[in-house]
Amino acid sequence: MWEPLEAPPGLAPPRPITVRAQPIPARRYFAEHAHPWHQIVYATSGVLTVAIEGRSFVISPEQAVWLPTGVRHRVGSLLSAEFRSLWIADEAGRGVAELPTVFAVQPLLRALILEAVAIEGQESHDGYAGRVSALILDQLRRAQPLPGELPWPREGPLVGLCEALYADPADPRGPEVWGRELGMSGRTLARRFETELGMSLRSWRRRLRLFKAVELMGGGLNVTQTAMQLGYGSTSAFVFAFRTGMGCSPQTYKRERSAHIEC
Repeated sequence: MWEPLEAPPGLAPPRPITVRAQPIPARRYFAEHAHPWHQIVYATSGVLTVAIEGRSFVISPEQAVWLPTGVRHRVGSLLSAEFRSLWIADEAGRGVAELPTVFAVQPLLRALILEAVAIEGQESHDGYAGRVSALILDQLRRAQPLPGELPWPREGPLVGLCEALYADPADPRGPEVWGRELGMSGRTLARRFETELGMSLRSWRRRLRLFKAVELMGGGLNVTQTAMQLGYGSTSAFVFAFRTGMGCSPQTYKRERSAHIEC
């Protein structure tokens, strides 16, 4: 069961940016709500579940979500996350995006968010905080949208299925076996998956494994360990799948990510 979280009291409207840092424990969430300002939803570690406008998906620390003013949303975490929320004044956020958008978080933007958290609430007589805010807004306007977030069911039996596969992406069960587990035929399960998530179970599992690969390698596992955790029959099969989905090998991805972190 998921449990709701109370929103922190006493936070002032952004002028132009208000930043807050808060851990979200496992299976906790902020109930659906909206703001009279824009918001960036981001986690420095862990994975967030975000629900907006009838769709639900998860994002990793390599991704963030732009929520324009007035968009109703719900944010939580299945396994816990370090949540970083940026509230951005309506006028200041002009030119970023008119619709909810998932985008890649580049190393500079991540560093600026961390710095904004560190200086939040401090006096800034020399205008430093304003320069950090201006750079964040610059980076947001330059951010590249990502079309490939991992869809997530909002309710019903598919939630349990997706949670189980997220916990164990090597689970080999297909629609027929899962259908029996959930009290429906394999054909009905496959149809519901297509309807609710917009893709087949097989395609979703493939995307989940890519998503988990990024998470596992970011946590320190090497390529072979990651391949085994994800249920691939060989390291080469994992390398091929990763290259097909991400456009580079997992070795290249790890090397570039390490270089960004060291910088």
